[in-house]
Amino acid sequence: MTCNTIQRAGKICINNSCANQLAHYYCENCKFWDNDKNKKIFHCEKCGVCRNGLRENYIHCDKCNACLATEYHKTHKCIERSLECDCPICGEFLFTTIAPIIFMPCGHGIHFLCHRDHLQSSYQCPICLKSVTDMSNFFNQIDIMLANHQMPPEYAKIKSLVLCNDCEKKSIAAFHFVYHKCNFCKSYNTKVMKTFNEADLDEDEVEHLEDL
Repeated sequence: MTCNTIQRAGKICINNSCANQLAHYYCENCKFWDNDKNKKIFHCEKCGVCRNGLRENYIHCDKCNACLATEYHKTHKCIERSLECDCPICGEFLFTTIAPIIFMPCGHGIHFLCHRDHLQSSYQCPICLKSVTDMSNFFNQIDIMLANHQMPPEYAKIKSLVLCNDCEKKSIAAFHFVYHKCNFCKSYNTKVMKTFNEADLDEDEVEHLEDL
């Protein structure tokens, strides 16, 4: 557009009398130009795309098939090809997004801003339902609340078989209209699978329920 010379994609104009630099950054593999001098960009051969940031600040995880910040790489939970999916909140494809991404403790990826907004209404991963933050203080408050507000006497023998979203184990919990505590990790992030009257079952039948 400067000297009207027809040419292949490149960073520098091939016309010797022009030799204009077409952009501050150019990637031969992606055929990608960016003229923001303040932006740091590098091409990851394994990802096959250009990434925002300094190359030395990222390490490529072969199992996740994603570039991860060096401080996070050693402690992250690997999920095979974890970014080759849509953001569970906004639906944008995570592998090629330019928006900042974080990985939740369960290993699933999500946009940073989507994660922040999601936490305003939920503490669960929108994919696997595991707790995405330390819930110990909140669960302790539930313990105190339940200790001060007993269920009606007619529910004393009613129990629930629950599956814990956090530790993925089944256990028997005292029936409650809302809250059911995991006997293993003490989480209230559970879902009721079956409700029954303890008086109607013997010990072997109750143990069999946990094995279902």
